[in-house]
Amino acid sequence: MARSRSTSGHFEEFLAVVRRLRKDCPWDREQTHESIRHSLIEETYEVVEAIDRRNPEELKSELGDLLLHVALHSVIAEESREFSLEDVLAAETSKLIRRHPHVFGDVKVTSAKDVKANWEKIKLKEGRSSALDGVPRELPALLRAFRIQEKASKVGFDWAGKEDVWKKVTEELGEFRSAEEDATTSAIEEEFGDLLFSLVNYARFLSVNPELALRKTAEKFERRFRKVEIELRKKGKTPEEASMEEMDLLWNAEKAARR
Repeated sequence: MARSRSTSGHFEEFLAVVRRLRKDCPWDREQTHESIRHSLIEETYEVVEAIDRRNPEELKSELGDLLLHVALHSVIAEESREFSLEDVLAAETSKLIRRHPHVFGDVKVTSAKDVKANWEKIKLKEGRSSALDGVPRELPALLRAFRIQEKASKVGFDWAGKEDVWKKVTEELGEFRSAEEDATTSAIEEEFGDLLFSLVNYARFLSVNPELALRKTAEKFERRFRKVEIELRKKGKTPEEASMEEMDLLWNAEKAARR
């Protein structure tokens, strides 16, 4: 596809617009790193949603919104002389080169697994105190558990095989049921967390991302439940007015129709 201007030309114009907004727009001028923090998270999820929908036009738009936040945070920092967008780009370029010695150096790798293991070793050499550093606490809990386990495995702290992990799952299930019978609420919560953590580990051994798996199941549930509501409305009913048996029949009909 032909371009009327270079990428750098578009980027310079974009950055000039962001800087102009910081000077001339009352709303943009008032923003801080903290005030737009939630919007950055929201825009990130919108990018993910566009990817899930396999919608290139939507993805293009959402990536632009995400890039705006990168630029805006950088311009805010630039104004207080902390760093500039140029500093961000230079640091990231340097990091990419440093962490890919198999591309920009003479390190030999034979698989993506080798690349990931070497990546973790390099990050530790960069000054991180733990192999688990770099997993944000703000991540959704399932995804954070997955990433923590993944990082620990890359330095050799892992189960030998999925059979061992499944034994742990059944062990944690037993402990949870025992806690459910005669323990306090906090103990039940702890044991349930242990059970979920072990299931996340088993999912990792099956190469399943638990966050994506649960999201798809939640979406499936929502789709089926909405269909039940639609069918009930056709009968002049609400879920509160219908019996569980009636809703279950509609649920199973929707389930069968999707197969």
